[in-house]
Amino acid sequence: MIQVRERMSILPVSKKEQVMFGLMMCTGMVLVMMTLNLWHTGMLSQMSVMQMLLQFVICFALAFLVESFIVGPVARKITFSIPFARVSKIKGVVTLSFLMVIGMVLVMSLYGIITAYLAGQLDGVSVFNAYLHTIARNFSLALPYQLIVLGPLVRYVFGKLFKRQAAVVSV
Repeated sequence: MIQVRERMSILPVSKKEQVMFGLMMCTGMVLVMMTLNLWHTGMLSQMSVMQMLLQFVICFALAFLVESFIVGPVARKITFSIPFARVSKIKGVVTLSFLMVIGMVLVMSLYGIITAYLAGQLDGVSVFNAYLHTIARNFSLALPYQLIVLGPLVRYVFGKLFKRQAAVVSV
């Protein structure tokens, strides 16, 4: 009989773990997506460090609230209602990540378009077309970044921070 002492967790179980996981994920996503969008609109070179920091705090707060109370619960409910996502942990993680990216891109792109409109950056441009363009641009970065870079990195770090005792396995 072999006893496995510790096993890394890749998904949060408790409310505290969900909050920590969400904070880690939102920090990484907001930092990269905000930088991309500021660069794309030419605002990265026009904003001061304090303006960028304020923008980060606002985006982070909004993203964390949306992820915690709207997109996250809906994505988890849909994911765990799909039979193949419950059978395989990797399929569940990929499905949940995909649904989270869809929801967050839709909401945060809307936030971006609203702020651009209020700042007068959409002169003569259709708000609807700008929104669709922003969704496409954000989704094309967010999905691979989430699946290939940030998701695995956060799950690895999360697993190191929240180790669990594994069951005894007989061989």
